[in-house]
Amino acid sequence: MVSIKQSAYAIDAAAILDNPSHKDLRKLTAEMENAHYTVLGNLDVATRVDSRSAGSTYIVTDHPEAFRGVQTMPRDEYERISNLQNEYIRGQEMIVIDGYISNAPKVQTAARLIIERRNANVAGMQKFLYFQRKSGEPEVTVIDTPNLVAEGYPDDRCIAVDLDNGVTRVINSDYFGESKKGGLRMWNKIVYDLGGLAMHAGCKVVQTASGLKTIAIIGLSGTGKTTSTFRRQGESKPVQDDFIALMPGGIIHGSENGCFAKTFALSAEHEPEIFAAVTSPISYLENVYIDDDGNLDFFNKSYTQNGRAVFPLKALGRLEDARNIPPVSAIVILNRDQGIVPALARLSQKQAAAYFMLGETTGTSAGGKKEAGKALRIPGTNPFSPMSDEKQGNRFHELLQSHPIDVYLMNTGWVVEHEGPHSKKIKVADSSICLTAIAEGGVEWERDPDFGYEVPKGLPGLDEEMAHPRLAFERLGRTEEYDRRVQQRIQERREFLASFVGLDPQIANGV
Repeated sequence: MVSIKQSAYAIDAAAILDNPSHKDLRKLTAEMENAHYTVLGNLDVATRVDSRSAGSTYIVTDHPEAFRGVQTMPRDEYERISNLQNEYIRGQEMIVIDGYISNAPKVQTAARLIIERRNANVAGMQKFLYFQRKSGEPEVTVIDTPNLVAEGYPDDRCIAVDLDNGVTRVINSDYFGESKKGGLRMWNKIVYDLGGLAMHAGCKVVQTASGLKTIAIIGLSGTGKTTSTFRRQGESKPVQDDFIALMPGGIIHGSENGCFAKTFALSAEHEPEIFAAVTSPISYLENVYIDDDGNLDFFNKSYTQNGRAVFPLKALGRLEDARNIPPVSAIVILNRDQGIVPALARLSQKQAAAYFMLGETTGTSAGGKKEAGKALRIPGTNPFSPMSDEKQGNRFHELLQSHPIDVYLMNTGWVVEHEGPHSKKIKVADSSICLTAIAEGGVEWERDPDFGYEVPKGLPGLDEEMAHPRLAFERLGRTEEYDRRVQQRIQERREFLASFVGLDPQIANGV
């Protein structure tokens, strides 16, 4: 029996592999029954669970009133779950992976993953995402037992988040996202306590005529966040793929040393650098369709559309370290809408906080079958925040006042409707036009009479009806329908914002 003893936990295991090398982790992954080599030489693992398990996730507290809107469990139940997991681990071989979340001294957090050896792919992927750490006790730990059943919980699965002690216990999920988000969820709280806000966002820098500009792109998984972050605008460089910390003064810190990219519909044409990294031997694949000969098919839906790949950021070949970038000058909030939201809108400060809280989008397979295709409102588009949503919104509003930041709403979905002959799909190239305009400036704006935000009078290369959805409905003789949908959306937004008791009234009145 081998032991791991830290101030927050003590674990005995049959054997422990302490920080094995990338080579050893790759070898252990190849031994898994559900792992298969592709013709490209990388490994693809088919998991039982193919998306995050929000319905099985709980914050540990005896004061649930402090976590309004967040699912909780009492501490005595957490102790029972911990004992169940600890007893199970006594008979298992485990892997320990140590590292840092973030390389910025202000928010750098010592992190650890403890995972069953028979799920070595999770350890290999997490090792890519951590920044290197060689010693010291972790501040946050994820203890992950994918093959233990949590009877009585939704899907016999439980993710218990003990923020007070920096420990998340994952039971009965072999989806890598639970390990990754487990650490980042706890990091959310650490960043908040330091006066910042962790955001589910990518970040890039764009070289413009007036100098280097930093742009943050907030969006729910699958809405184009990674694509928008890595798509080139001139000599732009990606900084971070998935999570950033926004601090007072517009300072942005990165979180991870790798990328967790969706692979469905991935193409070399639209995302050449991600495609090259995903199809290189270095990457780990999860739930990507391969045929009997090991050929990848990124467009096959037969298993899941939530295929993923993990690779180190250096595999992209084009990157900027977050420690070297200027304060953020623009924040883009993605909304994968299906009708009346323009491709691009500029928001006032009050509107910006309101739309951040609204977190409107169409759900994707990343959130599981219950979310895919449905209209959602997830404040901050951050389903991983462990705190009440009001705290997110109020802090975002405070940070906007600490530094000049332009905030935009960008639709990555459709105008008019999402299918049928009248549908107008906002494509990757259209979004790139919008991002170039945000970076370069010089856009002539006008007030939208329906929603009060500003829309561009015209952007070269962008369909006029994408910037002004009303025009598309007028052309189709559907003006009354447009007006009805506008009024319904405004009413729904106001009711949604009014439901947050502790939200700053300025934000609630932003729509």
